[in-house]
Amino acid sequence: MNYLDLITAILGLIYIFLEVRVSIWMWVVGFFMQILGIILYYQKGLYADCGMEFYYLSMTVYGFWMWMRPSSQTPQSASKNDKAAPPTFFPSHLIFPAILILGILWFAIWWLLVTFTNSNVPVADSFTTAMSVVGIWALARKYVEQWLLWIAVDAVSCYLYFLKEIPFKGSLYALYVVIAIIGYWRWRRQALATA
Repeated sequence: MNYLDLITAILGLIYIFLEVRVSIWMWVVGFFMQILGIILYYQKGLYADCGMEFYYLSMTVYGFWMWMRPSSQTPQSASKNDKAAPPTFFPSHLIFPAILILGILWFAIWWLLVTFTNSNVPVADSFTTAMSVVGIWALARKYVEQWLLWIAVDAVSCYLYFLKEIPFKGSLYALYVVIAIIGYWRWRRQALATA
């Protein structure tokens, strides 16, 4: 039994619960989850995922800072610890640049994996990594549509983790798909209520 798999799965459940609730504490939980994820993914040969955790660590600091910024738009239901602005919709002028960056990253990461590693899942591993780069940035900006990116990432990651014999993480990501759908509708309602 891989205890890192189990511990990161438990932290992942706490993280996504806090994310759905729009709680700033998700960033703290995420920080510890990512440190352990670096070790786990390296051990399992998911090199793009391993490298992604370093990006997540930097985005954790950025996201925490963005969410800590006080806003006059804070909904009445937010706790005193969650003083950041409510979720908003992805600006239309950023859609094309986000898709372009996603495509470039996907190709670049795929090329790196094929050229410099022994990865046997370079297409899927690079896809989830590229989508996650855009997704975590969109989460830090509190865009509702970030959930749609995570639905795709979570579904492919679920497959990858079971393939790589990381069953707790694979099960967690199957659950993430369901929670991401719930999170999308919850954030969408909040964004519409404050629009």
